Amino acid sequence: MPNPIADPFVEVPDTDAVSTLVHIEATPQGAATVTLNRPRKRNAFDAGLIGALREAFETLRDQDSLRVVFVRGAGGMFSAGADLDWMRAAVEHTEVDNRDDAMQLAVMLKHLHDIPALTVALVEGGAYGGGAGLVACCDMAVATASARFSFSEVKLGLIAATVSPYVVAAVGPRRARRLFATGEVFDAAAAKEFGLVDEVVADAEALGAVKARIAAAQLACAPGAVDESKRLVDEVAYREIDHALMLHTARRIAAQRVGEEGQAGVRAFLEGKKAPWAET
Repeated sequence: MPNPIADPFVEVPDTDAVSTLVHIEATPQGAATVTLNRPRKRNAFDAGLIGALREAFETLRDQDSLRVVFVRGAGGMFSAGADLDWMRAAVEHTEVDNRDDAMQLAVMLKHLHDIPALTVALVEGGAYGGGAGLVACCDMAVATASARFSFSEVKLGLIAATVSPYVVAAVGPRRARRLFATGEVFDAAAAKEFGLVDEVVADAEALGAVKARIAAAQLACAPGAVDESKRLVDEVAYREIDHALMLHTARRIAAQRVGEEGQAGVRAFLEGKKAPWAET
């Protein structure tokens, strides 16, 4: 297998699993693509893939020079959800074993959520169960028109527990109740209506064009401000707009205005120049 990191700004994780189960490519401009690489298994999750993704996202989380991270599946399929052999083995596990197993998925998703750069799911084929949860965990998602989605856990007597915080944040509580309780399969147009997907494109070629467009657009955005903007959403979501919140937001923008990026960005704008981070 080739080196999973195409450029030196990202430190290669010290594990063979990442080079076989997860492929990472990165450009000098700071666009990284994480590919789930189990095409023969439709990129289904098992302990190995979850562990490789956890290490990959943890590594990318600590890269200050990243501008955008794309997540996709190899072979025209995003992810079929849980691997059948993995599920079969779990039937014999104790509750403690299952809890520890589920925590690995929860930690992996949290590492993805905590990446400071914009994260974008590129969905082809289908995203089912945990795969659909991975889509929800990204900051935004683009899907081909033929893509299908489902939180099908209830059909197995299970619940979409570890992915639930991200799904609820993406589609809202009422829609999440419907999707979790029915396990229905829905198309990309419905996913866009629900808020799980931001944009629907015709095919894989169009998906590639959108990827290039997003990568180029992020060069105009200050990396630190992107990170702080993502943190800000978590800080203010569902909070009452009271004096404390107003004061918090005022302090946040004040700190940003006097910070290095804020000073450089505003000065460049007033002088009719490109901001330092946009000169790549």
